[in-house]
Amino acid sequence: MKGLKESAQRVQEKLLELGYSNKVLELPDSTRTAQEAADAIGCEVAQIAKSIIFRLKNSNKPLLIVASGVNRINEKQIAKQLNEKLGKADADFVREYTGFVIGGVPPLGHKENVMTFIDEDLFQYNTIWAAAGHPKAVFQLTPDELVQMTKGQVVSVK
Repeated sequence: MKGLKESAQRVQEKLLELGYSNKVLELPDSTRTAQEAADAIGCEVAQIAKSIIFRLKNSNKPLLIVASGVNRINEKQIAKQLNEKLGKADADFVREYTGFVIGGVPPLGHKENVMTFIDEDLFQYNTIWAAAGHPKAVFQLTPDELVQMTKGQVVSVK
């Protein structure tokens, strides 16, 4: 059996290091979008925990929002909550802070600690799926595990 891509292997090692037995899977098809991931896995789009990195404009730090695949993030509401403007994070910024490429950013295992918000809507599901460091890699977890792994704050993102 072929090993995982290097970036996906880093996520697998981080999961094991944190004491989780979740397995990183590489799918034959791209999981770059929530819809593609849901199609490849065979789950609902809402069960895809998409990781989106924003750049906080004042501090120039990253903010990770892990949202249900069906939800659009209300950037104005999040900005108000943080009292900080949200900017787009380009590919270089994302890679610099997380060590991963856009489309494969996992919710954990980043180069630096990243402030994390978790979409409360993910809690309607027993299991969810998150990116695992590569556009074709995913892992299954529970919403509670997501909170434990990321030390994220559960919020309404819509």
